[in-house]
Amino acid sequence: MRRRFPAALFALVLIGCTANAPLGDPELPYPPPQAPRVGDVLHLPTGFYVDRQTLLIHASEARVVYVGETHDNPASHQLQLEILKYLQEHNPEGVALAMEMFTPLQQPSLDRWIGGDLSEKEFLEEVGWFESWRMDFAYYRPLLAFARERRIPVIGLNAPSHLVEALGRAPVEELPEEAVAELPDLDFSDPYQQAFVAAIHGGHESGRVRRDAFLRIQTLWDESMAENLATYLRSPGGRGRQVVVVAGGNHVRFGFGIPRRLFRRLPAPYLLVGSKEIEISEAKREMLMDVQVPRLPMPPYHFVAFTRYEDLPQSGVKLGVHLREGDGCVAVAAVVPGSAAERAGLRAGDGLCRLDRVAVKKPFDLVYELKQRNPGDQVVLGVERDAEVLEIEVDFADPGTTRDDE
Repeated sequence: MRRRFPAALFALVLIGCTANAPLGDPELPYPPPQAPRVGDVLHLPTGFYVDRQTLLIHASEARVVYVGETHDNPASHQLQLEILKYLQEHNPEGVALAMEMFTPLQQPSLDRWIGGDLSEKEFLEEVGWFESWRMDFAYYRPLLAFARERRIPVIGLNAPSHLVEALGRAPVEELPEEAVAELPDLDFSDPYQQAFVAAIHGGHESGRVRRDAFLRIQTLWDESMAENLATYLRSPGGRGRQVVVVAGGNHVRFGFGIPRRLFRRLPAPYLLVGSKEIEISEAKREMLMDVQVPRLPMPPYHFVAFTRYEDLPQSGVKLGVHLREGDGCVAVAAVVPGSAAERAGLRAGDGLCRLDRVAVKKPFDLVYELKQRNPGDQVVLGVERDAEVLEIEVDFADPGTTRDDE
């Protein structure tokens, strides 16, 4: 005998049966028809593969385009550049580039770089690139060179290092008033960020202090970038502009980092774009963190581009010395055993005054010039030793694996 139930009751029965068992995978609600290949682009909310033009068109319709990166994958940076080029082509005077790699304190240098007033060496020295970001500048050179060529404003987003250090040491309520006055509005309550940070640091009680410190720092980074982005978008220079935001994937993925915090301040339309490495060499695999991240109830991006985990073409060489300031030259404080410097006969106490035809007056001069050389190159150093001026040839045929101050 068939029975009839009120529709409302039937709906309640369904809700009761499924409340604790979500249908499908919230991060990928529609599994794609086949496994991705390098170069594929997937629209995660629908499970459809699309061509790159579709991704670019969607990007052109958003006020803010977040492109999460893998810092040391050139393919990730190529995606950022591809999006920036497309938006600038279709909106020549209306695009800006906002970057995690810089802070508002470095904005004057960024403006001079875009204005053509600084050489690359002068720019990197002014912003303290090798101290503040430390990644090889070659990852970011094409992006920043294109912005300079097309006069696209570049906006520094991140928190200054002194605030990061202060909040890493102590919670907000224990900071001095002058530090608190510099902080953006901080919301530590996001459950997804809490779960993500807990997964990275593990659930052990011994790691709780470090986990809490990292949550404070991660929140400071995200809130600072959201605050600085909102300030720019409301400013006369930013009003009406589209902005491409480049930041590490953990600041963008799932939207609980910068995107949600910006939306709280300025509810502008946005798009989340990421990349995922599906071809990874064994050498790269050894460098990956083994973290079991929690499953979250939303797709990590609107679009994801599948890439190969690429290497930069090898550039830059290591001399193998520790340096200190000298009188008109740079002094060698120590020589690293087994290094090119030791093989060439450099000694502690030597003064390095010239590399080929370039004067070396401060450590940055030497650091920058070595970054421009390649394995296999030879250079001639002008060296002051015991009141003598020597020319010492250094061969970088075997760069070795030593790490040093340069």
